[in-house]
Amino acid sequence: MKIAVAADHGGFDLKEIIKRHLENRGVEILDLGTYSHESVHYPVFGARCAHAVADGECDFGIVVCTTGIGISITANKIPGIRCALCSDVLSAELTRRHNNANMLALGGAIVGPGLALRIVDAFLSASFEGGRHQIRVDMIRDAEEGRL
Repeated sequence: MKIAVAADHGGFDLKEIIKRHLENRGVEILDLGTYSHESVHYPVFGARCAHAVADGECDFGIVVCTTGIGISITANKIPGIRCALCSDVLSAELTRRHNNANMLALGGAIVGPGLALRIVDAFLSASFEGGRHQIRVDMIRDAEEGRL
């Protein structure tokens, strides 16, 4: 499994914690920045990470900004991306099981490191259930392509 991670300055610290956590578990990481606390624009990093997932370079993406909102909105503008902003473990699990989300967004000022790592683990360990959920995921794609 290869996971792209990216953050703006507001999510930098949490991105680094997540990155180390995943590397310690043997996960291959593609770190797409930012690499410091210097102020940057979250859309650049949300789009960069989303493209890595949409293009098949990575299996999943994890993005972090101060709230997780702006970076998730940006990621979801990239065709093929289903990025879920989660601040609890159950939502992270269910977005994989029901929505086949391929990206996770977190708010660096919203969730602490311990909870964030539990959310990441729940997201990555859950599997898409398919069935009736596949119909809905297909409808999301249809909406994305202007057919809904």
